[in-house]
Amino acid sequence: MLKGISGNVLIFGLVSFFTDVSSEMIYPLLPLFLTTVLGTGPAFLGLIEGVAESTAAFLKLASGILSDRVRGRKGLVLAGYALSSLARPLVAAATAPAMVLAIRFADRVGKGIRTSPRDALVADSTDPAFRGKAFGFHRAMDHAGALVGPLIATLLLTWFVKDLRTVFWLAAIPGFLAVVLIIWKVRETARTRTSDGSFLRIVPRGELRRFLLILFLFTLGNSSDAFLLLRAGELGVAPHRIPLLWAFFHFVKMAGSTPFGALSDCIGRRVVIVVGWGIYALSYGGFALAETEMACWLLFALYGFFYAMTEGAEKALLADIAPSRERGSAFGWYNFAVGAGALPASLIFGAVWEKAGREAAFGLGAALAALAAVLLLTLVRVPTRE
Repeated sequence: MLKGISGNVLIFGLVSFFTDVSSEMIYPLLPLFLTTVLGTGPAFLGLIEGVAESTAAFLKLASGILSDRVRGRKGLVLAGYALSSLARPLVAAATAPAMVLAIRFADRVGKGIRTSPRDALVADSTDPAFRGKAFGFHRAMDHAGALVGPLIATLLLTWFVKDLRTVFWLAAIPGFLAVVLIIWKVRETARTRTSDGSFLRIVPRGELRRFLLILFLFTLGNSSDAFLLLRAGELGVAPHRIPLLWAFFHFVKMAGSTPFGALSDCIGRRVVIVVGWGIYALSYGGFALAETEMACWLLFALYGFFYAMTEGAEKALLADIAPSRERGSAFGWYNFAVGAGALPASLIFGAVWEKAGREAAFGLGAALAALAAVLLLTLVRVPTRE
């Protein structure tokens, strides 16, 4: 099962696992902490998340470009993880909503700094024949952390502590382990640095540009998963079962990511991505028409398969297309395209749902996914892997 998974990829999988355990011990409890402890409302929560994610999207682009021009990528990766791991638990010391905003901003700055250089280093460290499997494994470990983190927080609050701040402080432990692993085990890889720093040199061209534009189109139809949780409530999923549904969703993503990533190594990236985007379209159509709680659980499983099929394969395809000396920039643009499309996607989805009904909103998402799949098949040529 670990054939083709290099030492760096294995370590980054563990790093992502511990980082997500730390993050997910805090994130699901943050709205409750803001409203009941600090006395703020949903509008400020929206401001926090909007600022945080927009910051991360822009920094992912900048750090990816920079990582092609510096001697090694590890320094940027370490700085990003260290900043997030130091900042995140400080939520426990927050006494005002503005302090939470500053802490989340620092956390997302760290994520923005580390993500693109890390993805490029994963690609640099992997045999092209196993890129899909490597990125799928990394995503599986990330989802495993997202599954374990809330369970640990629930266990702590149920049996050991009663204060949210204590849980936030304890979240520092897995974050610290992630940073130690990077310092101790991650190794640089031999590569050629990009010397041309002009802006025109870093703008994607050819197949890479077409792939990123198609990905942006797909992302415009991929709204926040919060809408799916809202739909789950409409279909009769009781509030106390929502966390269980969310854990089930992460389990499906975790279980499928490595096998589907490996499948893309065997039958081709585009095939796996197109089928995954087709599954997305089917699941969104199902959410529009579903009438029972059982249907909701089945649709979340289907939606989890979409993530499992596409997350690793998309990054592997990007690594196949991008020149090796510009790989950091390519991942920067990839992460920027996804981040830049996420905000308007949710705004459009919410507006369409409010004005024309949920069927129209989910139908729009399904249609954009189907269109993106057709364009990927017809417009993007996959080169021979280097």
